[in-house]
Amino acid sequence: MKKKNLVKRIATLGLTLSLSAGLLAGCGNSTGAADKSSDATASNAGFRTLDEIKESGEINIGVFSDKAPFGYVDENGEYQGYDVYFGNKLGEDLGVKVNYVSTEAASRVEYLQTGKVDLILANFTVTDERAEQVDFALPYMNVALGVVSHEDNVITSLDQIGEDDQVIVISGTTAETYLTENKPEIKLQKFDTYAAAKSAFENGTGVAWANDNTEVIAFAKENPGYTVGIEELGEKDTIAPAVTKGNDTLKNWINEEIETLGQDKFFHKDYEATLTDTYGADYEDTLVVEGGKTE
Repeated sequence: MKKKNLVKRIATLGLTLSLSAGLLAGCGNSTGAADKSSDATASNAGFRTLDEIKESGEINIGVFSDKAPFGYVDENGEYQGYDVYFGNKLGEDLGVKVNYVSTEAASRVEYLQTGKVDLILANFTVTDERAEQVDFALPYMNVALGVVSHEDNVITSLDQIGEDDQVIVISGTTAETYLTENKPEIKLQKFDTYAAAKSAFENGTGVAWANDNTEVIAFAKENPGYTVGIEELGEKDTIAPAVTKGNDTLKNWINEEIETLGQDKFFHKDYEATLTDTYGADYEDTLVVEGGKTE
């Protein structure tokens, strides 16, 4: 009996100590537990906050490497263009080094969701569908869809495109979405990169190429023998920076930065430094958005 009583007392003491420890942990260490939970949540979110980017000393920005004059790699292996000019300013004002990551149109959302980049500045048109997957900051450019064709067969209306004709588009762009939804009878020849699309079009593939009007206008200006028969297709849209869904600290900082830069007409300076050679001065006020204000 004595042995049994001793066992019972030990078991009771162990249970009491265990409960006491649990209560102490729940009351005395509640802040620490919350911090650990918060850290785990941030880590699992798949993005780096503004403070984490600052602490690391660098920011990863996704841009195009083959879409001049917006994002491209020059003969010296350096990133250049309208988006890159903006990205350099963001890095400077944030006080960090900028690592540019080459992306394709169809990879922009994926690169944010997987944490490969902190920010996308790759001529990213704002749409409701995309806004469900990423968070857009304030816009810095206006854009619409356009269609470029050969000057000996200028396409001024989509109704001119025959049932056997093909129209070139880039996968993952608003041009692909627009034509798929509004003109499903038109056959699309899809390419993953701008370089591949340009090469195919120059080599005779497709009766037309549908893309952002800024892109097709630039193509026609740089390549004799082509004409932009449709300068605006569908509704006018805007281009904006995009961050991973839920990364409010980075998005809010970018919004404040865009508003501040707008006071000094930064994006007009960006246009004049990177786009004037392609578009001239006529398109400047039409394309540029200052301070995030589109009206």
